[in-house]
Amino acid sequence: MPQALKYTIIFSQPAFTSVKILPMPSDFYSILGISRDASKDDIKKAYRKLSKELHPDKNKGDKDSEHKFKEVNEAYEVLSDEKKRKQYDMFGSVGSGSGSGAGFGGFDFSNFQNAGGFGDIFESFFGGGAQGSRRGRREERGRDREVRLTIEFTEAVSGVQKKIAVENMVTCSVCDGKGTAKGSEMITCKDCGGSGQQTRTAQSFFGMIQQSVVCSSCAGAGKIPEKACETCRGEGRQRKKETITIDVPAGIHDGQTLRLEGKGEAGKQGAHSGDLYVIIAIRPDPRFHRERDDIHTSFILPVIDAILGAQIKVKTVQGDISLKIPPGTQPNQVFRLRGKGMPVLSSARHGDHYVALSVEIPKKLSRKEAKLMEEWRGM
Repeated sequence: MPQALKYTIIFSQPAFTSVKILPMPSDFYSILGISRDASKDDIKKAYRKLSKELHPDKNKGDKDSEHKFKEVNEAYEVLSDEKKRKQYDMFGSVGSGSGSGAGFGGFDFSNFQNAGGFGDIFESFFGGGAQGSRRGRREERGRDREVRLTIEFTEAVSGVQKKIAVENMVTCSVCDGKGTAKGSEMITCKDCGGSGQQTRTAQSFFGMIQQSVVCSSCAGAGKIPEKACETCRGEGRQRKKETITIDVPAGIHDGQTLRLEGKGEAGKQGAHSGDLYVIIAIRPDPRFHRERDDIHTSFILPVIDAILGAQIKVKTVQGDISLKIPPGTQPNQVFRLRGKGMPVLSSARHGDHYVALSVEIPKKLSRKEAKLMEEWRGM
């Protein structure tokens, strides 16, 4: 799981107050404004155009342009390289250093690892040997859960509190997660002597191999209930429906994930609970087009207002804003309303709102209007 950004919110259950927001991966194709099947020439042309527009020498002191200039360079570095582009198309990122799977004197173990690697070799000898050991240790902790939550575009602007119903494995209410019946205790596992492991020996082409694996009787805990709880049968957990209240932060992006620590499945016999991952889906709003934290809209301006200037009302995510249109405004001219875009996640800043103007030319004129236009042409 990639490293997450911390974001603390308040739940209805005060014991669980930590949420982590996973960063949304950059879309290099969107950054360059090209399709996924773009040719090398298309990539190069898009890069040259954007790098000229966003170059720091032309936009001195503009942090937004500086950030976008870096993104454009990063996108071009990946998409212009055939190998990196192929990896990006497959996995959505390009690994580097030890994370790429290369090492050990230049030998690439990535394919070997994907195929199962050494774990498959040991599994063939021991019927789950090395991987069984790792799997057993993971099972002590409860499993992670994943759900999808759909919110409205306006709710992404202001933030919203939502309740979701989840059927989950929760701590047993009868034994408080211990797994033991009332008056009973946990005793040492006889099969492993309390070590939580058992030793297996097998013959292989390497010779005799001895390996420690998780004890199948106590699942690595080293102890088992003297008498198991009848409600949860010794697991310390039971299946139950519960309602979780989530505070979705303002400025969240479509596809981002909230991580609710400890709200996944409860662990066996009091072990740590897993996490609940809430994937956010945002319904689009036909009035607004969002690009990262900026909002883009269009406005149809009568030709007379473009010529003489006017005062127009622009709908933004923060309400209606009055915008002064200067005389002589040209078609497709774009006006920037600073700080009137989306809230920037986990900060007090806001993106910008861009208004693209299209000038409306009347198809029919009254006699008076036509006469005035003719007089104007003759001046």
